[in-house]
Amino acid sequence: METILRQSKVKLIRNTLGLLLILLAVNAFGGGYYGMAGAKDVPVEWLKGSPFRNYFIPGLILFVAIGGLALFTGIAVFCRHRLARKAAFICGAVVLFWIAIQVSIIGYVSWMQPATTIAAVAILLLSWKLPRYKY
Repeated sequence: METILRQSKVKLIRNTLGLLLILLAVNAFGGGYYGMAGAKDVPVEWLKGSPFRNYFIPGLILFVAIGGLALFTGIAVFCRHRLARKAAFICGAVVLFWIAIQVSIIGYVSWMQPATTIAAVAILLLSWKLPRYKY
């Protein structure tokens, strides 16, 4: 009975973590595309004092680095890949770093910033609880 409960707990952790990562990837792909397409309705003045003149490069970074990493990691978690735990931890840390840089440049401007921070912390905690896979 204890083994069944443990397996259920691990499955819940894996599915929750994988789903969070896939949702993060979809969000990053959408936000990254929006930024690369010009980020209509987002004031360029927010970038004043930053190294960016428009939202193309931040959008590209969001799309490739955050979206790509989150997608790869979500797939690794669902496939029980041996790198899943480490990749999930790295992904959570990268997202926290991204949000910290974003808020330092443009300030608090959206409910998505704290929501993404909470998701990144959840990813870190769940990655810590995820078992190590051997393959």
